[in-house]
Amino acid sequence: MNNSAPYSASIIAQWFLFYNNVQMTEADADLISNLKLQKLLYYAQGCYLALKGAPLFKEDIEAWEHGPVVPKIYHKYKGYHSNGIEYQSDYDGSISNADENILKEVYEQFGQYSAWGLRNMTHHETPWLCTKRNEVIDLNIISDYFKENYIE
Repeated sequence: MNNSAPYSASIIAQWFLFYNNVQMTEADADLISNLKLQKLLYYAQGCYLALKGAPLFKEDIEAWEHGPVVPKIYHKYKGYHSNGIEYQSDYDGSISNADENILKEVYEQFGQYSAWGLRNMTHHETPWLCTKRNEVIDLNIISDYFKENYIE
């Protein structure tokens, strides 16, 4: 698999917080918790892998007790605990329109669920189930799973 990811997980996380902030002003949305952000990153990576055959961001996703986690992003926002993360106006607009459209689809599809709902979904999915706790989830497993289960 081509491992040249166009973005960092930080930029993708910032985009989700930015887009969620827009949704809060235009629609019905609540702040995103760290747990929910982790699952949105996982679903974004999976959908992108299945659609493009390459990762969206370069950081690894690990199989933690409560589902897939990007450790660097977890540690960045862990101070919020289970509370919603306030948008810091730090998204720089660097994601292409085409890739932003994929992220919007991920947000629409998966953002409707609670953090705990997403956590429970990941606990029934092959990538998390077949990876030892605290180990890196293989991108090929994520890609294959999303091709079979989410991408038409």
